Amino acid sequence: MVSRRKLESGFGVVAAVFIVVALVTVGGIGWLAYDNFFNKSNDSESSTTKDSKTSQKSPDPSPKALQATGTVIATGDSEFGKMLFNEKKQAIYIWEVEESEKPECYGDCAGAWPPVLTDGKPQAAGDVNNNLLGTTKRTDGSTQITYNGHPLYYYAHEKPGEVKCHNVSTHGGLWWVIQPSGNRAA
Repeated sequence: MVSRRKLESGFGVVAAVFIVVALVTVGGIGWLAYDNFFNKSNDSESSTTKDSKTSQKSPDPSPKALQATGTVIATGDSEFGKMLFNEKKQAIYIWEVEESEKPECYGDCAGAWPPVLTDGKPQAAGDVNNNLLGTTKRTDGSTQITYNGHPLYYYAHEKPGEVKCHNVSTHGGLWWVIQPSGNRAA
């Protein structure tokens, strides 16, 4: 009788483990399908990668390629029309002083106007044109996002959703919000 109880309790443990493994597997497959669908919808505008040297990279077929690691650049409405924000609705600006992808805002300038950085390929959301997203290296080795060839910045003293500094002159030039077209707002 003791051996029969051990057998029955052992069967219960095996069944419980099997159920947990099955649930985790089904949940993981569901998440991968959702994530794959979401990333494909964001990348539908372009299948090429634009970096600061405008070279093209072939797509990475590994599972890691399915995971979005870069900063999300999105669009939102403002008093200046539709413009770029990050995923937390922080307003994004360009600086008139910079006439190329090369960042020139460092030191005190970068303290007031932190660069929009990324650890991976920037991700487009909303009406952001994936073809206009790019990156450039800063002198400290970090990667700054560009849009239509302009390095992107935040204003350090704005809360999410605030847009205080369009057409404001500091650090030797005007700062402008940027529209999905890649042009500064009027």
